[in-house]
Amino acid sequence: MTAMFEKTMNDRSGNDRAGNDKDRFTATELAALRSDLLQGGMIDSYEAAELLQVFLMGRGYGVSPKAALDAAGRVEMAGCALPVLQYELENLALVM
Repeated sequence: MTAMFEKTMNDRSGNDRAGNDKDRFTATELAALRSDLLQGGMIDSYEAAELLQVFLMGRGYGVSPKAALDAAGRVEMAGCALPVLQYELENLALVM
């Protein structure tokens, strides 16, 4: 695990809405998305990226398809760990 992901995991609190003001998604939302990704087996990065895009667009955020594909790859490499998923979503979300 990289130092960036370790720092991300260590910075999180136990609140439903994690850690700091930048956090935008509840633990419940993240767990549901993680479940959807794992049920699909995350075999296809393109499908995982599409799921990330739909998740964000459904909450009023814009997202770059290329950035979503890159983030999906990083989430896959981390085994779909919740702190990594949260970190990637927060960096993908573009305020509309």
